[in-house]
Amino acid sequence: MILQTKVIIQKEANNPISYASKMVLLGSCFSENIGAQLDHFKFQTVQNPYGILFHPKAIKTLVANAIHEKTYTQKDLVFQNERWHCFDAHSNLSALVKKNILSQLNKATAATNLALKEATHLLITLGTSWVYRETASHKIVANCHKIPQKNFSKEILSVQEVTETLSEIIALIRSVNTKVNIIFTVSPVRHLKDGFIENTQSKSHLIAGIQTLLCSSKSTKLHYFPSYEIMMDELRDYRFYAEDLIHPNTTAIQYMWERFTTTWIDEKASEMMQEINTIQKGLSHRPFDINSMQYQKFLTNLSSKIAKIETAFPFMKF
Repeated sequence: MILQTKVIIQKEANNPISYASKMVLLGSCFSENIGAQLDHFKFQTVQNPYGILFHPKAIKTLVANAIHEKTYTQKDLVFQNERWHCFDAHSNLSALVKKNILSQLNKATAATNLALKEATHLLITLGTSWVYRETASHKIVANCHKIPQKNFSKEILSVQEVTETLSEIIALIRSVNTKVNIIFTVSPVRHLKDGFIENTQSKSHLIAGIQTLLCSSKSTKLHYFPSYEIMMDELRDYRFYAEDLIHPNTTAIQYMWERFTTTWIDEKASEMMQEINTIQKGLSHRPFDINSMQYQKFLTNLSSKIAKIETAFPFMKF
């Protein structure tokens, strides 16, 4: 008996992710979820240096600033609710002291520059087509930082604008790295504050924009991972949602990760992931008696496993 519709995904045979790969993950929450799993299994990653970015224009700004090696100064900041903010970045980078946010922004820009140059795989998660434009500067912002709504106008990117923005992102990245595999996906998180119809329109523009780009490109290094489609079709039941009934819950995230690994992770890396997972579980183990001989032996064996893996993969640190 078949109890769900299955999204068919072809396994990536030519450019799979291994422990030699260097990944950059940018965009909405799905990048954060996949990034957390990649961190757990000790892959080499750089994740959202500017914090979560929801729309294509914000991601383009990050990529452009990184590649052009922008230096942030006070004129790039705004002050609101006793904190300094930057319209290019998430509130996670905001700070009480001006020099602190500038330091974080410039370090993030430099780190992104290096990461994009060295990356073998780039995962870009798009969350919404809706954007906010600051009235004073006419600039589309990545985050409004709870500044009053009257200071912004809200608009939706057309399919053409989505396609053009993604093309510009690719061109920027290709200017410093011609070998990177770029994986696009659409966040399964519904932005219902925009409205039910408006959210559907927004996701449709993203999906259509990505597919227009992929269909017009002859590159074998542009890909699409159907995270939104998996959530909507395979996991179309509220038992896969968190309490807010909007975000995927832990079970759904784990399922998405399994689909992603089946598609993108090579076999040798999959074998190593099992060993690393055993170590991670061992590190989180809490014994009844820390002084027992059995536990001391367990720690010795665990240390031996860690030393062996860290010798083979010097970038891994437990």
